[in-house]
Amino acid sequence: MTSAVAKNDSEKGLARVAQALAGWTEKWFPDAYVVALAGVVVVTVAALANGSSPQMVFDSFGNGFWDLTAFTLQMAMVVLTGYVVATSPPVARLIDRLAAIPRTASSAVSFVALLSTTVSLLNWGLSLVFGGLLARAIARRSDLRVDYRALGAAAFMGLGAVWALGMSSSAAQLQATASSLPPPLLRITGVLDFGTTIFTWQSMVMCVIIIALTVLIAHFSAPRGAAIKTAQDLDVDVHDEPEEVPPRSRPGEWLEYSRILPILAGVLTLGWLISQLLSKPVLTVVSSLNGYLLVFLMLGLVLHGTPRKFLQSVSLAVPATAGILVQFPLYAAMAAILTKAEGRGGQTISGHLAEFFTDIGGGGAFAVVIAIYTVILGIFVPSGGGKWLVEAPYVMQSATDVHMNLGWTVQIYNVAEALPNLINPFFMLPLLAVLKLRARDLVGFTFLQFMFHLPVVLLLVWLLGTTFDFVPPVVPAK
Repeated sequence: MTSAVAKNDSEKGLARVAQALAGWTEKWFPDAYVVALAGVVVVTVAALANGSSPQMVFDSFGNGFWDLTAFTLQMAMVVLTGYVVATSPPVARLIDRLAAIPRTASSAVSFVALLSTTVSLLNWGLSLVFGGLLARAIARRSDLRVDYRALGAAAFMGLGAVWALGMSSSAAQLQATASSLPPPLLRITGVLDFGTTIFTWQSMVMCVIIIALTVLIAHFSAPRGAAIKTAQDLDVDVHDEPEEVPPRSRPGEWLEYSRILPILAGVLTLGWLISQLLSKPVLTVVSSLNGYLLVFLMLGLVLHGTPRKFLQSVSLAVPATAGILVQFPLYAAMAAILTKAEGRGGQTISGHLAEFFTDIGGGGAFAVVIAIYTVILGIFVPSGGGKWLVEAPYVMQSATDVHMNLGWTVQIYNVAEALPNLINPFFMLPLLAVLKLRARDLVGFTFLQFMFHLPVVLLLVWLLGTTFDFVPPVVPAK
């Protein structure tokens, strides 16, 4: 009895620390756009201090601002396509069936964590909405009393644990798409397909270990007994009211309410995919970001059945893309200043940072330092793809200099990049809208995950990194 009480008190103590951190971040953390603006200012000051002329800094800012236009749209489409697929009627029915599977409160929380992490390997936007809808469906069950906050935190774990090790990894997708890579970065790394990044056995082993760790923590940290706070306790209505599609009012709308065009579009997409798989290497096809988005967009159209229902879902998804659309140009400007604004001796800030990381040397020390640096920077710049474009020029140059495998360097970044999401609530926003909760309701549980994930991730990037050989980059001919 005494040990049980002590254990319960310890868990309450951890919860108090986590909730205190959640309250601090909610009170003091500025909007992510403000952080991005501040980042531009800091990089500008650093470039001027490095000896760059004001004109060179101004030119780098303006000329680089739109360098990521294509990639910005692609990342916004990742969110949009994920939302559209997750809210389609077939997926909604699947969620209701899945919600009936768990038998206990703890297993319900760990079940949501397992599915959210697994789905995030396909699409992180899909994972957020899918996980949130699954949490709501379980919370509606009258035969099971589950902590709604823990369910919500479990729904976020795809984005907080392994999303960047999957198909929608911004860094891996960017490195696999020559047309999306800024020329300075392309010259350093060449094109790295998925076979050198997310599909290496080391990356997949790391992914399995982190998912298992996530599920275990979710299971054993789920509140029990009197500590449980259900959705009803939190005054959250989890009974979904389906969006009604207005009836057809004029003859010209009949195609909007017909399944003919979505079916034909689906057939065309399937035909294109088969043709690509027959004519190109499989890794080349699956590494194509444009092809990936095409398949997910058309899948959403087919699953919704009619253009009218599909467009209604799209209109609901668009607000979730706002942060990406206005922030990524600032990241592009930062990357341009870092890599193009030359200072004393013709050296850029990117060059100085590359020298710093090169001096660390290769092997485990390099992997651990890059991972820690990525975590720290990610707390203040919550953007997987945008932040990679800021980091990549000097990190990948350093990796080349110390003969660290470039594909594994991308994965070091990917696995470490997810960790700040467990602290910074920026990417929780779409999920919070679905759950009707506040960030402070979830961060207590996600911070607990962070405490366990950080040392495990550092150990994995060090140990698994020793199994790679260095492969010189191959830059495609113009």
